[in-house]
Amino acid sequence: MSLIRLLSIRLLASLLLVAVPARAEINAEQARQEGRLVILAATDRSYVAAVLDDFSARHPEVEVEYHDMGSADVYRRIVEGAAQGESPDVVWSSAMDLQIKLVNDGYAQPYRSSETEALPAWARWKDEAFATTFEPVAIVYNRQRIKGDALPDSHAALLRLLADPPDQFKGRIATYDPSRSGLGFLLHSQDVVANPVVFWRLAEAFGRTGTRSFDNTSEMLDEIAAGRLLIGYNLLGSYAQVRANRDPSLAVVLPRDYTLVMSRVAFIPRLAKHPHAARLWLDYLLSAEGQRLLTANPGFFSVRDDIPVDDAARQLHLELGGAFRPIPLGTGLLTYLDKLKRRDFLRQWHETIAPMP
Repeated sequence: MSLIRLLSIRLLASLLLVAVPARAEINAEQARQEGRLVILAATDRSYVAAVLDDFSARHPEVEVEYHDMGSADVYRRIVEGAAQGESPDVVWSSAMDLQIKLVNDGYAQPYRSSETEALPAWARWKDEAFATTFEPVAIVYNRQRIKGDALPDSHAALLRLLADPPDQFKGRIATYDPSRSGLGFLLHSQDVVANPVVFWRLAEAFGRTGTRSFDNTSEMLDEIAAGRLLIGYNLLGSYAQVRANRDPSLAVVLPRDYTLVMSRVAFIPRLAKHPHAARLWLDYLLSAEGQRLLTANPGFFSVRDDIPVDDAARQLHLELGGAFRPIPLGTGLLTYLDKLKRRDFLRQWHETIAPMP
């Protein structure tokens, strides 16, 4: 390669590097002119309050309107709103499959920046959908009723605990109802992808023992902490760990055979009324500063590989790193959203567990 060509390539690279902050500065100015940001999220505001507050402190001219609702409701709101020409500026949800479906169906617009490109390959799709968190999926127990070494630390151990179970477990197991919860459907269907034999054996054990179905994690945690339920299966480890840190009755276990890892997926809708404010928010959320604040919540880990972690997180990765199974963004998430597959999965699920009211 000639010296002139080498110098030209280096000059071009340096110009591209300089262009990134300049573009971000333009976005900030245009966002200030827009003056408003509407976020539709399936994330409890209490978990992201520090992130929202810091963003507002950095950009006080941008008024942030944050709406929190269930993941299935988020999906319906986007589809129904688009038909009327209405849209938020950012959609942020834990139902990864529904988010990818929305993107695949043309509801998102592309965006690329230095922050989106800092994500690992599995965490971005088509420059339109972006994973923002790394959240292991957990089994939660009432530690006052299931003590010490009896706490199952794998799917197989949980199966053994539930084999010919004593009456103490009858009607005292909880999990998501996949027909009511978008997140629940995602986690259960991804469990089938990870290990179908183990998943359906557990479903059979739930059916023998009796299970109660819920559409959110918080209510299950309330029931487990009160002792009315003893085991919660496929709960959001992030929410569970935050609660367990202040409630010693809860034990959060990440299965050592495999632990699914979900992520809250964000995208900018094609019809966003304040697209520059949306890009500014997305860049902030994915930045080192935004990720550090977000991961200050126990159980939340950064989706970026270049963010330092605390000692507890480092130890967890050392112990379970090989067991972590991040759910990658992509069309694979659409498999169980096929109408026939979804119908067959839900029929088998309900017939197997015979859910109690």
